[in-house]
Amino acid sequence: MSAYGAIAVRSRPTEPLASTVWSCKSRGPDSPQYLSLHHLTLAAAAQLPGLVSYLHGCFAEELERGLTYPQEVLPGETYTQETFEGYFFAADVIVGIAGEGAAPAADGAPAALGVDDARRGRPWEACVAGVYYVKPNYPGRSSHICNAGFLIPSSQRAKGFGSVLARSYLYYGPRLGYEASVFNLVYVNNIASVKLWEKLGFTKAGRIPRAGRLRTADGSGEEFVDAWVFYKQFEPIEKL
Repeated sequence: MSAYGAIAVRSRPTEPLASTVWSCKSRGPDSPQYLSLHHLTLAAAAQLPGLVSYLHGCFAEELERGLTYPQEVLPGETYTQETFEGYFFAADVIVGIAGEGAAPAADGAPAALGVDDARRGRPWEACVAGVYYVKPNYPGRSSHICNAGFLIPSSQRAKGFGSVLARSYLYYGPRLGYEASVFNLVYVNNIASVKLWEKLGFTKAGRIPRAGRLRTADGSGEEFVDAWVFYKQFEPIEKL
């Protein structure tokens, strides 16, 4: 639930967007050369046994770290899969599957394969490179501006996957019907994210003092951290 109440999803494609492939800079001889990106709704993800449960576990782990998302799981509480589904799968989700083989000729090239095809029998832990949601940031008259939340499983970090997902967001956002993006809370100590959004042309629209009560990196306590608000207007689809 947001400050505006429940935000209804604005009109979006009636059919899933086509899967695409995106090159990934290699960070080792065994690192994937590309990711395939797949558009999912909750109903579609539920048809892939174990995927939603796996993503729920990854997100709950990220909340427990207390460094990037504002949600807080209090002692004795459980972050349920139902809560996760209502938040992360409120509209559209893009999941990245680590590819096997040579990199594509161009980012965003169509991929004639579904998630199961790209998975190639691997467990989700081995093939899910990352995932992000896309949904309206505001209701009604401002619902043309979206928000996104990114998640890289802990076992898949430091492989360059976050950069791939971020680039693909500029492709999928307008194709899902949005004109622009706002990130409400990018904590200033999340240096990698700040540099990434700056590199992709996002504007710092403002800085919110003491926006998050986050855990310290060494886990010894908590601290208040400022956050940036980032904004970017998407390129019209015909220019992409």
